[in-house]
Amino acid sequence: PTVKKILVAVALAACAVPASAAPKEPAVPSDRAQVAEKYTWNTADLYPSIAAALKTRDALAERIPSLARFQGHLADSPAALFDALDAVSNADRDLSRLYTYSSMRRDEDTRVNETLALLQSVQLLAVKMGATTSYLRPEILAMDPAKVQEFQSKEPRLAPFKMLLDDLMRRRAHTLSASEEKLVAQAGDMAGAGAELHSIFTNAELPYPTVTLSTGEKAYLDASGYGKYRAATNRADRELVFKAFWDEYGKFRRTMASSLYAAVKSHIFFKDARKFDSSLDAALFDNNIPTSVYRQLVADVHANLPTLHRYLELRRRIMGLDKLRYQDIYAPLVPRVEKTYTAEEATDLTLGAVAPLGPDYVAALRKGFADRWVDFMPTMGKRSGAYSTGAYGVHPFQLQNFNGQYDDVSTLAHESGHSMHTFLSDKRQPYPTHDYSIFVAEVASTLNENLLLHFMLDRTQDDATRLALLGNYLDGLRGTLFRQTLFAEFELKIHEMAEKGEPLTADALDKLYLDLTREYYGHDKGICQVDDMLAVEWAYIPHFYYNFYVYQYATSLVASTSIAKAIREEAAQGKTTTRDAYLTMLSSGSSKYPIDLLKGVGVDMTTSKPFQAAIAEMNAVMDDMDKILARAKK
Repeated sequence: PTVKKILVAVALAACAVPASAAPKEPAVPSDRAQVAEKYTWNTADLYPSIAAALKTRDALAERIPSLARFQGHLADSPAALFDALDAVSNADRDLSRLYTYSSMRRDEDTRVNETLALLQSVQLLAVKMGATTSYLRPEILAMDPAKVQEFQSKEPRLAPFKMLLDDLMRRRAHTLSASEEKLVAQAGDMAGAGAELHSIFTNAELPYPTVTLSTGEKAYLDASGYGKYRAATNRADRELVFKAFWDEYGKFRRTMASSLYAAVKSHIFFKDARKFDSSLDAALFDNNIPTSVYRQLVADVHANLPTLHRYLELRRRIMGLDKLRYQDIYAPLVPRVEKTYTAEEATDLTLGAVAPLGPDYVAALRKGFADRWVDFMPTMGKRSGAYSTGAYGVHPFQLQNFNGQYDDVSTLAHESGHSMHTFLSDKRQPYPTHDYSIFVAEVASTLNENLLLHFMLDRTQDDATRLALLGNYLDGLRGTLFRQTLFAEFELKIHEMAEKGEPLTADALDKLYLDLTREYYGHDKGICQVDDMLAVEWAYIPHFYYNFYVYQYATSLVASTSIAKAIREEAAQGKTTTRDAYLTMLSSGSSKYPIDLLKGVGVDMTTSKPFQAAIAEMNAVMDDMDKILARAKK
């Protein structure tokens, strides 16, 4: 499935969860049949039944072998090239629709074997199709670029495939001979060993500790438990949780270092095999992102560490602490304001928040809500979390687990950003360019969150609620702009060390991570104390195995904050220049590279300007919070 097929709101949508929110056990219906139809998505828009999906699957399975008939003939004529690309594209579109349907039906209730079997059969079909059409890329790359250009000029029907063909030509310098490509592909089977080792060990075998809190509650500190109990309101409990958790991780730091080193060495192997200058170059090449974007992000964060330090000092004052410690940054910043919302109220708030995006955007989203794009309610067996998905030629869908909290409203706005991105791209683009990259996908979602925040603030007068909204948003900015960039810098440095031949021992990783964390959090300046035990936190972060993925969390938020600010300011003046450019971006799919799509909205991620807009917003939030706190003292 393509990148937009499953967009899970975990990392960035976490910005929407109030910092003081403790995990809450919802009242979960025991059976999906108990949920009113209006709160469920309408999968019949994809296929009327599982039987119909199976029939389509079987027909596609019979059709896939025929795609091999084009092998060896792509260069025969412009028409031959089109026929091959068109046939494969149509099969991919049909397969994608099947995958969307089968994964959605499985996620409704993960306990149902029938839908799991359907999904697994579609996944096997995808493998079969991949193997059958594997000749396409090398055969096109073997053609003279001038001939490919000539074919495009002579065959107008190739126009939808222009981006695909141009991008393939861009890859020529990093494409190997057929025999070498085969070896690299075979090596790929081993590339995930480090990540797999880390995942299996941390999820299945690491002996996580159990501690007894001041309340008498016994807290089991696996990854989920640590995430919950590190936010304990009692400082002694937080100290206990941190020490027990990191002491246990520290016992296995050498194993963790070996697994991470294995992952980094695999990245270096592919970098060398494909003749890239660095692992960073190789990782960013697919989406044609200049490495300057990555380095600019790190430089911007370092230049703006005083803003992070201001946040930390504000947190210390609000919490009434003499000295802030790293163990205090996940605790509730401000008291939670208890208010619940119905699904109808959530949709109304989302529609009101996105009004600056124009009447057509609002009307399309309103119709989507009415036409049951969204599966709202949690039920037994339903997949957790939230995501947006879709099938070309149909419409988007959203999975939610709505519990009536503000964070659920924000998640609806977030996923609706993805859904409208899908809707507009599918509406304006042919299938070959309808998809979009993660680099721009999370811009659409976090921009909606930003609009929702300001919409709520404009309609909220009482200081307690405003402080809760601002504190929640501020914690999200800290976690995304600074914490994720810290991760990105650590990831860059460990690859640079390995590329120089320096081993990534546990001691080396501990020192690098602790030094970076202390620099970011102002340890030596007395702003936030980072204890030695936090040196091993690198071993807890799975994103370090994702090959330069994590930086996109920060760049997306930077871009969306800049665009949202411009849209809001122009809307107040009755202008729509940025809004119109943004909607054009949402309608562009992958017809341009992501960095160019953002430039079209006035956001140049190779410069500091977008980041400065995000920092200005962070400081404005703290200004507002300072005013509220000053009023409270009177």
